Amino acid sequence: MKNLLQKSLRQLTIFAFIVFLLSIPSYLFLVDWIWLKELDENNELTAQRIENEFNEQNISDEKLTESIQFWNEIQPVSRIEFTAQPFLKDSFYTIRRQNPYSAKESVDRFRGLKTNIEINNQNYILIVETNVEETEETVGYIAMVTLLFFLILVIGFWILNRKLSKKLWQPFQDTLQKLKSFELNNQQRIDFQTTDTIEFAELNATLDKLLQHSIITYKSQKEFTENASHELQTPLAVLKNKLDILLQSDDLTERQYHIAEEMNKALIRSSRTNKNLLLLAKIENNQFDNSEFIRFDSLLYQSIEGLQEHFREKNIDIEIDINSDITVKGNIGLTEVLINNLLVNAVRHTLVGSSMQVILSQSGFEVRNSGEKELNADLLFKRFSKLSEDNSGSGLGLSIIDEICKLHHWKVNYQFENNYHIFSVHF
Repeated sequence: MKNLLQKSLRQLTIFAFIVFLLSIPSYLFLVDWIWLKELDENNELTAQRIENEFNEQNISDEKLTESIQFWNEIQPVSRIEFTAQPFLKDSFYTIRRQNPYSAKESVDRFRGLKTNIEINNQNYILIVETNVEETEETVGYIAMVTLLFFLILVIGFWILNRKLSKKLWQPFQDTLQKLKSFELNNQQRIDFQTTDTIEFAELNATLDKLLQHSIITYKSQKEFTENASHELQTPLAVLKNKLDILLQSDDLTERQYHIAEEMNKALIRSSRTNKNLLLLAKIENNQFDNSEFIRFDSLLYQSIEGLQEHFREKNIDIEIDINSDITVKGNIGLTEVLINNLLVNAVRHTLVGSSMQVILSQSGFEVRNSGEKELNADLLFKRFSKLSEDNSGSGLGLSIIDEICKLHHWKVNYQFENNYHIFSVHF
């Protein structure tokens, strides 16, 4: 991952490099156009100078013919020819040919002018050609110098960005570090660093307002959880106690007894659901400390021992592969709930006379139980989702497992292989 300034500077560098590449042909056409324009002006001045110099000689026509012939011999890139019909317009052209002044073979570019001159009141055509310096070489030097300054500019930007970003983004980094260390259950406000940057000041003000609201909401939820834990459990316990007394009465008819028994079952389920919902609320509100070290293998053996009666009742053959001295960091109460929920869930959905496997290693905990078809993994850990016809559960067991794993930063998975449901928790 890259920080924000590096990403923006990289895009600017790429854009600047593209502009630099596009500038090279622009230099080429611009320099060539300027040179050709200057050469055209120079050729026009040369033509005027030649015309004036011949006229200033005041020589006869015979002598003029000899002079022009001599001129054409000593000027290989310029010549004068007699014409009876003068041009209406001067002609400029560019030609490539062997340079007559070069001893070795060298094809150069020449800029030429074909124009009318008048000598001794006679019309002549004057052709003047001037060697054009190679534009590519000049543009190459210009491009090299431009590239040098481009590299200096980019390197300077990167160095300044590295130095300035630490200073400019220091308030943001301070805010980020304080947010990372913030814990809602401590209920302590964050004192953000004072900054004169408008964007960071607005960010800190918004975060402060948001955190204050979160703290107030957390306090309200925590108070509700604590109040519900006391206020709801007490009347449920009283109702259950009254129902137990009623069920022990000898005056009940058989029909009244069945009604009271159904009420008692519904009350037990309501009490269990209430406890599970309160537990979920406490987990989500981070009301549990998960910093103690737990002997996971010891807790697992205790839970298996406590469920022996259920194993015998359904004639379940349980296979155990538990490594010793497996220590994890977390909350011992919630870890015990996680183990019990996984084991009870497996027992509840294992057919009579089938088998179960419990595996514990340094990397995780796994429970396997036989089954006939795969469960819907999308609904598996959702609250009150019913994936079987067994209604004895509250529908919150797997949801509690999922929340406990999130609290401990563990990962819970479900698979169905070889007619076995596999629930695994990776530490």
